[in-house]
Amino acid sequence: MEIVESTPVGTSLDNSDVRNTHEVWLEMIGRTQRTLDIEQFYISNESGKLLEDILAAVYAAADRNVKVRIIVDARMYKTYPASVDSLGRYRNIETRRIDFGAIARGVQHAKYFIVDEKEVFVGSQNFDWRALEHIHELGLRIHNKEFAAVYEDVFNLDWQLSSVTAKSIDPASFTKRYQTPIRISTGTRDDAFVVPTFSPIGFILDSSLWDERVIVKLINGARQTLALQFLSYSILERGRGSYTAIDDAIRNAAKRGVKVKMIVSDWEKGSPAVRALKDLSSIPNIEVAFTSIPQWSGGYIPFARVEHCKYIVADNTRFWLGSSNCEKSYYYSTRNLGAVCNSPSLAGTLARIFLKSWDSPYKELITRDGEYKAREHGERR
Repeated sequence: MEIVESTPVGTSLDNSDVRNTHEVWLEMIGRTQRTLDIEQFYISNESGKLLEDILAAVYAAADRNVKVRIIVDARMYKTYPASVDSLGRYRNIETRRIDFGAIARGVQHAKYFIVDEKEVFVGSQNFDWRALEHIHELGLRIHNKEFAAVYEDVFNLDWQLSSVTAKSIDPASFTKRYQTPIRISTGTRDDAFVVPTFSPIGFILDSSLWDERVIVKLINGARQTLALQFLSYSILERGRGSYTAIDDAIRNAAKRGVKVKMIVSDWEKGSPAVRALKDLSSIPNIEVAFTSIPQWSGGYIPFARVEHCKYIVADNTRFWLGSSNCEKSYYYSTRNLGAVCNSPSLAGTLARIFLKSWDSPYKELITRDGEYKAREHGERR
């Protein structure tokens, strides 16, 4: 098990002891022998960019008679159809589009793939050329058959959901219970104890592994420190009241004396979320900051130059990492996957990655009286 990162070129965020996404993806896909199951929000390639190598590795796997299955979100497919269509026309590759809007009023937002039913990659990285060189991303590579089997069940469920109409779906038919946590070697002095997590509630196999429940439990268990990072953070429920499950847990942690630091991307600048972030930052023991990644020296790149990571570290010993941002829709209507892990060595690495962003010149502390104007990035992912 290892932590994997992508960092924007031209920044100081790279960690020399943490392998880069491009290298790890090529290694994993390059040694696939039987099956490769990929579920992504979308696939966006550009000629000459790093994702081109990844897609070439997928085609090469198919040439080795590996059975490749790919699921993408139906709505985002309309924006990025080219690579999906090309892959779907290739021998041994089958693609499907899943309409989570019809299923749960959300989207398929998970970003993961499974190699030979024994190795998993999950994280914030989309199959997007920008995610490999112009966005700060974090993921987990986990080589364990028991863990991979849980993710395989989710993939097979979504493969089924992508071939039927929403009206024919019976959520009760997918119920299953898993034995967790799963012990996994980290290659260091301490093994990890890992629990897979999922959203949305109502469309997951084991309700005890629901992202929101696991995240709140992790925060409630913190005794000294909490470090949180998300692309977006909001207590608004899109016009229908407020969502405070995680916000309340963070406030309660601060009341217990836990020192809380949270990073949110500058994509929230100018949004209604700023008010809630200002309010949170005014509480004793809580510091909140925006990070703004400078534009690339080669010119403006839309939907990029941002910290897209989604993770929480408690007491430098336990963490959650996944694809959910901190908004209600990610837990109640949108497909997301992650993992919660008890491992001081891996949690310590994540805490160090967090502090590198926190101590960087890209950070801007949020204050109650601060003015935060919107910066053009494009739509959220």
